[in-house]
Amino acid sequence: MMISIGNFFFRYRNGVFPVVGAILFLGGPALLETDQLAVTLGFVVALTGMALRCITIGLQYIKRGGLNRQVYADTLVQGGMFAHCRNPLYVGNILGLVGLGLVANSLWFFCVGLPFFLFAYITIVAAEENFLRKKFGAEFEVYCQRVSRWGLNLAGFGQTWQSMEFHWQRVIVKEYGSIFLWIATACALMYKKHWQADNPFNNPSAAPWLWLLVASAGAYAVARYLKKSRILHAD
Repeated sequence: MMISIGNFFFRYRNGVFPVVGAILFLGGPALLETDQLAVTLGFVVALTGMALRCITIGLQYIKRGGLNRQVYADTLVQGGMFAHCRNPLYVGNILGLVGLGLVANSLWFFCVGLPFFLFAYITIVAAEENFLRKKFGAEFEVYCQRVSRWGLNLAGFGQTWQSMEFHWQRVIVKEYGSIFLWIATACALMYKKHWQADNPFNNPSAAPWLWLLVASAGAYAVARYLKKSRILHAD
């Protein structure tokens, strides 16, 4: 059952996840009494998640999205951050979601949205592990014994970093869309907090978030151009 559900989420997550993520904008009761504390913690956690994703992709890339939107892998990736956690990209996603939930200071998101995403990722990982176990057999079992599914063990990370080349071009080419999505969502949440029904542009506290959103959209456009024109390469 979990594997079937995981295969469903793996295939349709790009459509389902944004719908559930919209809970961030619904308002409702606050999670923390102090909104400033929630926002500060939220940005720290979200940036940590994005940094983890960037480091993972920069050190050793693993093809995301499978094949024809189905779980697939040519090789069992065990290097880079995958030597310290079996699912560092998903851990980064979860940290990003927790961070955005804090920025929104939304009790509803933590009661409904976050449990949904945690369940979805657990089932996706179950489906992926089922595929990897069938394809790689004993090699995957040994890897599972050595590396935690969710826990991030940073012991020996310095050696991992020194032994590998960090591909910053690959980070831009493969991650610019996700980075823009996180930044745009955070800016929209902050702008919503400062919204004034009469004229939001007269609110000086809201303006920086609008300009950050514009700047991030510009950076997205540049990164997309560099990718499509093949000026930057993922390999």
